[in-house]
Amino acid sequence: MLRQVLIGLTLAAACIGTASSQTDQRAAIIAADPPFTPQNLVLGAPPRAVGPQVALFNGRDLNDWEGWLGYADPAKTYRNPPEAPLGRAGADEMFKVVTEDGQPALYVNGKTWGALVHKGDYRNYHLRLDYKWGPGRWPPRVNLPPNNGLLYHSYGDQGASTGTWMYAVEFEIMQGSTGMVVRVGEGTRPHTTVGHDAAVAYPQRRFMLGGRDIEVVSPAWNVQHARDAERPAGEWNTLDLYVLGDKAIHVVNGQPVMMVHGIETVDAAGKRTPLTHGRIQLQSEGAETYFRNIVLEPIDRLPTVTAR
Repeated sequence: MLRQVLIGLTLAAACIGTASSQTDQRAAIIAADPPFTPQNLVLGAPPRAVGPQVALFNGRDLNDWEGWLGYADPAKTYRNPPEAPLGRAGADEMFKVVTEDGQPALYVNGKTWGALVHKGDYRNYHLRLDYKWGPGRWPPRVNLPPNNGLLYHSYGDQGASTGTWMYAVEFEIMQGSTGMVVRVGEGTRPHTTVGHDAAVAYPQRRFMLGGRDIEVVSPAWNVQHARDAERPAGEWNTLDLYVLGDKAIHVVNGQPVMMVHGIETVDAAGKRTPLTHGRIQLQSEGAETYFRNIVLEPIDRLPTVTAR
């Protein structure tokens, strides 16, 4: 009995030591971040299109898109479950063309997590779309802010990330956090500039022009937007995504909220490769969402972003 007690105490001490080590590691990653200072960011000199506009959603059907679903129980998404994801099975129920507010819209149900993936591969563009939240909320996020995402520079196989999404950079669409940047897949490495904001969840990083230049990598896998520019639930919002090479700007209802640079991939051997193009995904992640007016036009420069 004494031996069992000693073994139990040793294991408990090891767990405490591991948790303490992880806490120290997380703290060390953000230790050099400067304090966040609120900025009034202004978008200027929008680029003109250098080619014809492309309508990614034709308003009639989803022939230009491919649906993919993760697990029947979304709570398993980050647990590496032994079963295979659903894949294309059932995607027709999650993604549909409907009429909303008198116009054709792309409907994302959200109950099963996954993505609607456009068949095109694009670089150097200005993408614009409108979205609004529907009323549906599903476990395991039923009591959390509604969540979705615009994933760009998507690459690799469908479901390569947690069986659910392609590897990508994410323009987060989440109530209270729309415009946040998230890396999807460990090998995806965007960079941005940040300040420390204790008011947000770890890594307590918020985009700040002129802040500390950082790589978005686990466990600090996201950076919060500069400010919340989303309209109240039930109203339509407009997102603009400007992409040029390995740089991107996230704009919410005309307000620039994130600048990303040095987007790259890192393979198992540590080789880094600029990530400058890819497919576009619209997430399904626990909330009903409507999308419309999804158009893309080629550009040869980015707009300016200044702080006043």
